[in-house]
Amino acid sequence: MSRLVSAARRLSAGLFASVSLHSLELSPAFAQQAFAEQLPPIEVTKPDDQNRTRARAIGDGEPTRRRGTANVAPAGNGAGSSGSGSEAVASNGGIVGAATTVITAADIAHSPSQTLAEIIATQTPGAQITTFYGGQIGAKTSVDLRGFGAFATANTLVLVNGRRLNDVDMAQVDLSTIPLNSIERIEITRGNSGAVLYGDNAVGAVINIVTKNGVGGPPVTARIEAGFGSFNTRLGNVSTSLNSGPWSASFYGNAVRTDGYRDNNRYSQQNGVGNLNYTTPGLTAFLTVAGDNQELRLPGGRTVDPSIGLDELATNRRGTSTPFNYANQQGFGATAGFTKTLVNGVDLIVDGGVRDKKQQSAFFSSPAPVPGFFTSTYVDSNLTTWSITPRLSVKSLMLGMPSQLLTGIDYYDASFQQNRGAGQGLTPWHNYDLRQQTVAGYFQHTLGVAPTTDISYGARVQTISLAARDNFDPAAPFNADTGALPLRSDETQYALHLGAEHRLNDMVSLFGRAARAFRAPDVDERLSSGPSFDPLTFAAIPQTFQLKTQTSQDIEGGLRIKGGGLQLQSSLYLMDLTNEVHFNPVLFYNTNLDPTRRYGSETSLSYRVNDVLLLRSGVAYTGAVFREGVWAGKDVPLLSRYTASAGFTWNIWQNYVVLDATARFWSERRMDNDQAGTQKPIPANGTIDLKLSGQYERYFWSLSVNNLLNALYYDYGIASTFTDGRFSAYPLPGRTYLLKAGATF
Repeated sequence: MSRLVSAARRLSAGLFASVSLHSLELSPAFAQQAFAEQLPPIEVTKPDDQNRTRARAIGDGEPTRRRGTANVAPAGNGAGSSGSGSEAVASNGGIVGAATTVITAADIAHSPSQTLAEIIATQTPGAQITTFYGGQIGAKTSVDLRGFGAFATANTLVLVNGRRLNDVDMAQVDLSTIPLNSIERIEITRGNSGAVLYGDNAVGAVINIVTKNGVGGPPVTARIEAGFGSFNTRLGNVSTSLNSGPWSASFYGNAVRTDGYRDNNRYSQQNGVGNLNYTTPGLTAFLTVAGDNQELRLPGGRTVDPSIGLDELATNRRGTSTPFNYANQQGFGATAGFTKTLVNGVDLIVDGGVRDKKQQSAFFSSPAPVPGFFTSTYVDSNLTTWSITPRLSVKSLMLGMPSQLLTGIDYYDASFQQNRGAGQGLTPWHNYDLRQQTVAGYFQHTLGVAPTTDISYGARVQTISLAARDNFDPAAPFNADTGALPLRSDETQYALHLGAEHRLNDMVSLFGRAARAFRAPDVDERLSSGPSFDPLTFAAIPQTFQLKTQTSQDIEGGLRIKGGGLQLQSSLYLMDLTNEVHFNPVLFYNTNLDPTRRYGSETSLSYRVNDVLLLRSGVAYTGAVFREGVWAGKDVPLLSRYTASAGFTWNIWQNYVVLDATARFWSERRMDNDQAGTQKPIPANGTIDLKLSGQYERYFWSLSVNNLLNALYYDYGIASTFTDGRFSAYPLPGRTYLLKAGATF
């Protein structure tokens, strides 16, 4: 049994392992765009903004295109520019054939939701979120598109200005580290069509967050905002921009502190991002520097066990069994690059950067914060990633047809070190050292084969080289583990995309695509790969870091309608996966699953009634099942089959008073660890959020009330491996409020 507990302890080092190891309450999975666009004229006046996104900005514009001419559309869609949050249904944005969503800065400003993950979930059909804390604590919240449950973050690629944020570890992209006031728009491409342009992890979706840079604004602007709310929440936001000739600079920062809904749930975070830009007709250049600091206390789960009459969800919902657990993170990143027009229609884009992330976390299953055998784990990690991504954009006429070709090379070099032991200051048991290098070449070609028809095709070939070792110290204090065997591996993967869009008339267009994508296992999954003990004798077995690369193939088709204030997008999709990475809850290690399948439908609708009222809604059906193996036909855990949202924006009085409302509903979902589907599911539920806001001259204010009906629910629960009916859940707050006010200068 000591071997079993030892294996469980190693897995607990994931960021969310904030629950007691003896009850096995948290899965290690949680420890852890060229579209059918209106091509611009060949006469180029300045380089396209390829530093910010590889696919064109999804935007409004005429739904039909004359061959060889077009207008570059502004960001956002027609309704979205007024705060719609609706689908981009015009046929001039994103990746040809793919279902896309755009969330504008106005949508974000109007949204009653308090975190970026919630904003995405309420304005993107089919998006589901899993949060552990709620309220103002957006940290460690995952966004799941197309049904990946516990491994959602590893299958959703997050970009900032077209550059990937997903790292080679399992510590997911933390959307809370991106200042909301710095975002110009969010471009979401659902499905795996983004894999050609962006590579690994683009399986369920690509979320590209385009930030503001201040270019073209007044000589000097500034904005300040402060707020307070439930659970002693305090926050402040500041932004400023300067413009002089070809030069511009901007800074966006925010800070938040809150005690949190739960005991031992204090949260503090500071974020900042600064930009320096040089813009001329034939050359643009930029430098972006970002940093964040986060301190988070981990309250753990609340246990329910009918066999012994225990129900902490009912008797002590806000309590904690882990009063000393915490996870801290510090991040820094810098990116620089330029876009140079070589000849009319041909742009060279070169950019590169470095990103550094440090994490420290401590977990105690004993009543006191002291190190001991099987009762404590301290993890100290450092991940540094260097990258350079040169590419070439060529816009021209090919046999009289508008053509755009984007081709380039991506190089990423990631170094990961992690010390894992019984306590801070003690000699660690493990000193993991992993280095992963990826080199990829890709192209994507968009062609207007007819005035009303566009096609796009592309391919990527990517090599992945990994060297991993465990400098294990068997004499380290309180050690009961064994070291992992070293690994060196090289493999080549590829991604493909073929898409088409046809405009039937000025209002209706049809789209469809097929694509292949891949996802390499991250380093944390490799650290816990292969059985660490014999299930019969409990004898130790050295781990090997070996896992197979996950691959997926999907098809999708749908239609878009736009006209008379109405915007609608609806699509159907089917995705088959092999070698999906998953956690084995019996032997406590990550393995490759039997084949799985995702399928479903997503529909969004918005209607502008008049100048002051906008209605919007979305509905989705998401299926995720095992195709083969012992769980064939069973649902993938942590996935609601039915989700829906609805809302409106009502400008009551000339922007002095504006009311926004959003309702979100989801069906029941299987708990983590319940692949067999035998345990009680997480109940269905829903929330209603309201926001009343206004602006007078340079002053603005808002009052948000979230979870208006005070629903008591939880997003995440994990079923016990050994005790039928026993589970642990992370209860979320009921009704909360947030009051904010500020001014512009």
